[in-house]
Amino acid sequence: MKVELFVPCFIDQLYPETAFNTVRLLEKVGCEVVYNPEQTCCGQPAYNAGFWDDAKQVGRKFLGDFSGDHVIISPSASCTGMVRHGYNDLFANSADSHQCHKIQQQVMEISDFLVNVLKKEYFGAELEGVAVYHDSCSALRECKIKDEPRKLLSKVLGLEMVEVKDSETCCGFGGSFAVKFEGISAAMAEQKVRNALDLNADYIISTDSSCLLQLQSYIDKHKLPIQTMHLVDVLTTGWGNI
Repeated sequence: MKVELFVPCFIDQLYPETAFNTVRLLEKVGCEVVYNPEQTCCGQPAYNAGFWDDAKQVGRKFLGDFSGDHVIISPSASCTGMVRHGYNDLFANSADSHQCHKIQQQVMEISDFLVNVLKKEYFGAELEGVAVYHDSCSALRECKIKDEPRKLLSKVLGLEMVEVKDSETCCGFGGSFAVKFEGISAAMAEQKVRNALDLNADYIISTDSSCLLQLQSYIDKHKLPIQTMHLVDVLTTGWGNI
């Protein structure tokens, strides 16, 4: 199956290994991965900040970077949600609406694709420890993803998954929210991390690197004995032990 890879700018700049692991994971299940190196941003930062004209300019380039002839896979529910829903505000009743609709029909977050399209849940991953899963706002509310990551993580050898209190509560990142309302943002991150520590968790796992950056920053600042991991990085851990 041929798929197009959408690597969000956030991952491209800060977590490139997650992008490479996304390719590894897709190839492991037999996908032919096509990547257009000209792709940049989906326009979400400008859109969320209220600069819709700028977001439309970036989004128009995004629409041209993908053919729409194949499923478009992204390791980010946040960016997937932006394309699926935010683009309705930017391109409805415009000259780009046809291509927009075509792309919206094809773009998928990776756990959704693996579980619901390919029907694959086991990849031979191994990771020792206790982990909690953080439901990002975009995954849960825009992409309707909840069970899919948990199904995938339940098949990771050595990993004990426990449900954390308030798993569906925002981590406090919210793009510019973390900058404009630093105190509130930090308190929200603290709550998420402390809830995980109360369960003696070793890892906080999510589908969104932006959430993980928020939580890891709090962890690093306070030198806490826990770390964050992207779902894709977990699913590609321990393959050498097979």
